[in-house]
Amino acid sequence: MIAVTEATERLAVVVSAATKIYSTPGGESVRALDAVSLEIRSGEMVALAGPSGCGKSTLLNLIGCIDLPTSGTVAVGGRVTSLLDDDALTILRRDAIGMVFQFFNLLPAMTVAENVGLPLVLQRCPRSERERRVAAALGAVDIADKATAYPAALSGGQMQRAAVARATVHHPQILLADEPTGNLDSHSGAAVLRLLRDIADSGQAVLMATHAAEAAAICDRVVRMQDGRIV
Repeated sequence: MIAVTEATERLAVVVSAATKIYSTPGGESVRALDAVSLEIRSGEMVALAGPSGCGKSTLLNLIGCIDLPTSGTVAVGGRVTSLLDDDALTILRRDAIGMVFQFFNLLPAMTVAENVGLPLVLQRCPRSERERRVAAALGAVDIADKATAYPAALSGGQMQRAAVARATVHHPQILLADEPTGNLDSHSGAAVLRLLRDIADSGQAVLMATHAAEAAAICDRVVRMQDGRIV
């Protein structure tokens, strides 16, 4: 088990010998992760590479507090997730983690500004402060003019920019991105990668699961996975 020390707290994420075993409907056990250890520092951009089914999404889910390891530990911002109750996990996920998905996951009935402001609503941020931070986030991803538009009116690149703004508006310690350029053309994908690089350079940690060589090339390092292990 990880002891939460001063050194641990300086890291955005510490994964130590994390194993995740799932049970199939037929009663079989599937080892999705096998004793994975990984450290990610604030301001570092890391690519998580490997074939489909190698465990990338499972590792993102553990770091994102969506799931817990079967054994081993995951610490986000110095807090070991398996030691937290459901309420504390929800707060950690809300405050310390941002997530960007391949399929954007914007709510179609909300405007771009309303989508981006959702994390701040969950934090009960005052309206005036929320509006200021949403405007700043939209400006940072260069879609301030789309604040009142609905997702259906946006291009794929604009939707992903909105998703990045939503994932970062609350200033999380770690941004998790799961194939963020997978549904974008090369121009839009390159723009999103530059955004993620800028976010890391501003001091936040970024962990991105990707199959794309150009996405891995922009990162500080590449962590390769195969059969549930880091290789």
